[in-house]
Amino acid sequence: MSRSGKLILAALLCASAPAHAQETSAEPLTAAAAEAQRQLRQTFTNLTFEDFGPAPVSGPIYQAIAGGRVIYFAPESQHLLFAAIYDKNGVNLTALAQDAGARKRLGAINPAEALVIGPAGAPKVIEFTDPDCPYCQALERFWLTKEAEGRPVQRLVYFVSGIHPQAAAKAEHILCSPDQQAAFKSVYSGAQPAALHKCRPGAEKVARDAETVRKMGISGTPTLFVDGKLVSGFQQAELEAFLETESRKPKPSP
Repeated sequence: MSRSGKLILAALLCASAPAHAQETSAEPLTAAAAEAQRQLRQTFTNLTFEDFGPAPVSGPIYQAIAGGRVIYFAPESQHLLFAAIYDKNGVNLTALAQDAGARKRLGAINPAEALVIGPAGAPKVIEFTDPDCPYCQALERFWLTKEAEGRPVQRLVYFVSGIHPQAAAKAEHILCSPDQQAAFKSVYSGAQPAALHKCRPGAEKVARDAETVRKMGISGTPTLFVDGKLVSGFQQAELEAFLETESRKPKPSP
């Protein structure tokens, strides 16, 4: 064989060796994936999917609660997962864990410290809010609409003042106003007060709210606790469902 022929043969052998090794090492993975696919079809019979294959996550997965939300961490592959985990019966285990964590943290809340908005006897909602948060303002419009429909709620309000620069000053303005509920509605409508009211009790309440926010791990607004469940953000469908459930409950006799 010529020298050039030997070089070509050597190159072919070198190129084929890793390819053969890859096929051999990939066989168990393919078999495992096929078995996993079979189990998925068998366990979740109503689920249809177009593709199936290995995920980038490997090793054990651990659960943590950050800012009231359940997250998952895979240390081996160093992946962080924001996901909902369902069991074979369709139960959202992530939601259950999140609600359990929320109920545990509710012990950090002192209802006597809240700014109460809404009539006594109405369904109670715990609300963490920021006067300059656009979603909080949208939530306020939603509550006003429900009130006009004859379905008011009583809100226990705590101010989150560490996100927008004017949030603390506007919260203090509301708390120091002669009519706190009217001031709340005005500020959350987007109106800019000609002058911001200041008072020591209002400033102290804003500071206490900030400590409550820290203990609760609240990192975004609005954050609500509705019937003991955490609602992150303005989730209109969840709130509509809550109000519908409340409307079906028997009213206490006068």
